[in-house]
Amino acid sequence: MSDQPYEGRYEGQYEGYDPYPGPQQQQRQGQPQQQQPPQPEWQQHTQQWEGQTWETQVQPSMPAADTTYLPPQGYQAYPEPQTYGTVGQPQPQPLPQEAPAPTRAPEWTPAYQPPVQQAPGTGSAVTPDTASGYGPPTVTGNARVTDAQRARAEGRSPIIEPGIQPAALTAVLGLLLSGTAAIGQYALVVPLVLLQAVTAAGWFRLNGMWPARQGIALAFLGAVTADIALLAAGRENAPAAILGTLGVWVLLTLVLQLRSHADPDTRMYGLMATVTSAALAIIATGHFAAEPDAVTVGAAAVAVAILARALPLPTAASVVVALLAAAGAGIAVGGMTDLGSKGAFLGLGAGVCALIGHRVASYDYPSRFVHFTAGVALPLAAAAPAVYLLGRALG
Repeated sequence: MSDQPYEGRYEGQYEGYDPYPGPQQQQRQGQPQQQQPPQPEWQQHTQQWEGQTWETQVQPSMPAADTTYLPPQGYQAYPEPQTYGTVGQPQPQPLPQEAPAPTRAPEWTPAYQPPVQQAPGTGSAVTPDTASGYGPPTVTGNARVTDAQRARAEGRSPIIEPGIQPAALTAVLGLLLSGTAAIGQYALVVPLVLLQAVTAAGWFRLNGMWPARQGIALAFLGAVTADIALLAAGRENAPAAILGTLGVWVLLTLVLQLRSHADPDTRMYGLMATVTSAALAIIATGHFAAEPDAVTVGAAAVAVAILARALPLPTAASVVVALLAAAGAGIAVGGMTDLGSKGAFLGLGAGVCALIGHRVASYDYPSRFVHFTAGVALPLAAAAPAVYLLGRALG
């Protein structure tokens, strides 16, 4: 190789940077065409490389001065088409593209708004759903607010007494027990079985478990079994017959609930309701096990006490009047039997138990059907132990 420069003409292709862009590149880049200085002879035959332009959209031919601004098309502004010049020149950066503002969906407004009423004496809003005793429907579960919970939230008492009609039915059933007990033991079976059936059904309805046909049938069957066992064993073995039947029925109810496929909370609730219902129905057999005179006095005292309790009086005054009426009925009916004046104590004890059962049947805003089942039967069923025990103590 020689260190001397090559003085001849280079006729091959020149690959490299062209410091003098041609008129076509200047026009494409939006620059006015300028006069180029005279070039040497060896540069006039050089190969010039012209890159192709990549345009995002087809633009009509227009003067270079009119391409500086393109109006937005449609609702979104597009950037100007990018132009790629010759090699070595700085390339223009694309303009940032603004994202369209998100559109907000219109809020849904129900076509019907239920009228808002004011509960009498409370000032709280009551809608048609709450006025019927049920909360608004949901898809996540049962969200019903009970009447007792609403009453407590509003500062009212969750107790509604059965009223005069259930009290009249209780009085009729009590008089039937009193009259048939004076006739004979077998005559007492008819009103007693009716009392046990209403007791079993009323307790389940009072606990909100309706229809609970299997539990009602199980409790009623336990009461009938206790009656049969008492008839077979006699009054002298009444505690063994009643308590033995109650123990067997508790065990039977426990076994049946363990075989249930319900969740644990439901099984426990059903177990307690069934055991309590069966216990009350079986305990009502105490009227069958007591002395006839005690049943006559006690059932009559319960009938009078419940009627007095249904009078439109303040609660404290009504309770006192009911107890006095029960004691007076015990004295009056006891004078017709061998108890005499001792019937006052028997009537007073039976009246106290009857008022306890009446209070239980009034709890938790029960329905009308509860008043005609539990409200009728619980006073007489709760008075059965007092009739049996006081009858044996005073007889």
